[in-house]
Amino acid sequence: MYRSIRLVFLLLTGHASLFAQRPVELTDLFESRVFSARGVRGFGSLEDGLHFSRQTTKGIERYSFATGEAVDLMVATENLKINGTQLNLNNYVFAPGERYVILESEIEPIYRHSYKASVYVFDRESKKLTHVFGKPIQNPVLSPDGSNLAFVYENNVYIQNLSSLELTTVTLDGERNAIINGAPDWVYEEEFGFHVGIAWSPDSKSLAYLRFDETAVPTFSMDVFGSETYPEPYVFKYPKAGEVNSKVSLHVWTNGRSQTASEGLNYEYIPRMAWSPQGALFFATLNRHQDSMKVMTYTLGKASSLFFLETDAAYVESEREFSFLANGRLVWASERSGFTHYYLYSTDGKKVSPITSGSFDVTQWYGVDEVRGEAYYQAASRSARQREVFRVKLASGKASAIAKDAPWNGADFSSSFDFYVLSTQEGNRPPRYSLHQRNGQQVRMLEDNAELSKSIENFTLSPKTFYTLEAANGQKLPAWEIRPVNFDASKKYPLLMFVYGGPGSQNVLEQMGGRDYFWYQMLAAKGYWIVCVDNRGTGGMGRDFKKVTYLQLGKYEVEDQIAAAQSLAKHPNVDASRIGIWGWSYGGFMSANCLLQGADVFKAAIAVAPVTNWRFYDNIYTERYMRTPAENSTNYDVNSPLDHAAKLKGNFLLVHGSADDNVHVQNSMRLAEELIKANKQFDFMIYPDKNHGISGGATRYQLYTKMTNFILENL
Repeated sequence: MYRSIRLVFLLLTGHASLFAQRPVELTDLFESRVFSARGVRGFGSLEDGLHFSRQTTKGIERYSFATGEAVDLMVATENLKINGTQLNLNNYVFAPGERYVILESEIEPIYRHSYKASVYVFDRESKKLTHVFGKPIQNPVLSPDGSNLAFVYENNVYIQNLSSLELTTVTLDGERNAIINGAPDWVYEEEFGFHVGIAWSPDSKSLAYLRFDETAVPTFSMDVFGSETYPEPYVFKYPKAGEVNSKVSLHVWTNGRSQTASEGLNYEYIPRMAWSPQGALFFATLNRHQDSMKVMTYTLGKASSLFFLETDAAYVESEREFSFLANGRLVWASERSGFTHYYLYSTDGKKVSPITSGSFDVTQWYGVDEVRGEAYYQAASRSARQREVFRVKLASGKASAIAKDAPWNGADFSSSFDFYVLSTQEGNRPPRYSLHQRNGQQVRMLEDNAELSKSIENFTLSPKTFYTLEAANGQKLPAWEIRPVNFDASKKYPLLMFVYGGPGSQNVLEQMGGRDYFWYQMLAAKGYWIVCVDNRGTGGMGRDFKKVTYLQLGKYEVEDQIAAAQSLAKHPNVDASRIGIWGWSYGGFMSANCLLQGADVFKAAIAVAPVTNWRFYDNIYTERYMRTPAENSTNYDVNSPLDHAAKLKGNFLLVHGSADDNVHVQNSMRLAEELIKANKQFDFMIYPDKNHGISGGATRYQLYTKMTNFILENL
């Protein structure tokens, strides 16, 4: 059904484009912002699953999912004042039971996920507003009984009693660039994807926290130029491939003293921890190669014990979350079948049963409705580029799709699973958001982006289409394309490829794609053919397709992109002498490699914030796929752009932010040096004090103007 709907839409879009007023321009993307899609925010489900809360001018209001109407005022704005000054609320979260609300204001970002904020706790019963600690803090976590708030300040863990305001110091040894308590170090936050390193036990009597000793980790320094006479050095610990990691340990504070849950264990990393409903502390450990994960359990006064072991010939996916049923049984994801699926473990870890199964990847887990004995998840069951939402019966294992009409479907469920917000996407239509009952019946449309859809009708657009590309090396790869506007079968056109290509990533998804979709439309109006191909190593197609790149990052991915370009070059409407490629981050690594190793195929390339040798990148990410440089030296270098700089024939634009704390500007500086040594001409742009995202103010506008001009002049 969805195929016919999509075809009708494309036909209508194509028909409308005949009468469009004008092509897309950069000013539409960065000045008028006419293409900004609207999302749905503020649907924080309350515990009953029948209501949600939303921040309004009145305060925090309770709304009915069924009617969409406000039911009552949970927190009044007038109650959120400190010394007569109105609190500027950024975030809020209800503690279990919803009597207490944690409020955050004056947020100061630290890294990708972490931040400091002024934190307050509001007691809805007494109407008391408490300013916690009086200074900006990190990671506020309220105890389940609402009596105490744990938090991190200057690398130490504290607990403040909300009634007496008594402050308890849990750790004393925190020190910048040395010891971190209750929060991860830079590389954990970036690669294991969390920033809160504390957790209360269900009975509110014990607090688990992670401790990082990063004293021996090498220091990285970058200058922040600012507006002063002298640049200010920014110094932090960053373990590159092969270097020393923080020594991490897991501790449990109770009754005024701490015990070490990880004592006596042999491991390199502790990527996850969580308390079970029965009060056992679960945590995962990884060896340095990340091919062996142990899930451990700890109870006070006893040594930790092995719950289960998972291994993989390449690497074990580490960003798995602990999810428990009320009886303590654990839900856990694994690729043991060759695809990502979810399994249910008995309370002793000895019996495991599959919840999901099939020759496809489960791409998101929504949770278990224990009342009805059902679980919900998203999967790529039709193809790697599409998504459907499923319900599965725990007893029988029978699964049924509850959202499949659109090419891409996603859901956000209420806590009781009685309602869900369905998001649907297609390649050429803005996202739509609707509210549904658990049986699939639509309650109401929340946001259909009708205004954006109407605006699109005023522009000359070419539809994005999806297909499987057979590359010149025989690989069948997911792809999408946007052909030149007013395509003429008698002409030949220049072709620009976009690539990311990193492990487990996907760029070929049946989604519109945000701002870049309209940038490509601008280029299509100027006669460019845009193509994106997902190479081997990307996600959505099972373990083997993804992990074939193990130990050889850049080999098969680059081979596939070059082979894809060679195949596209044979199309009668492609000008084989004018093929370019661009990418950002891992995509910058790829685009640089493609131009250098595919010098006879590509005429031009743009590499934004690229890794140029994996020796320069962090060790958790790099060693997961490459092991250490000492173990795999040849493959670190043979697929590095640095080793191929002398092969440059085409036009090359290299871009980096000088304050990139993720992919350091060192990468581009080293590549620039190799190109200079080889007497190769290239364009180089450094954005002062910009991080990996290269944004802020007019920065993105300037960057996209530069990239557009480079393409127009060199491809």
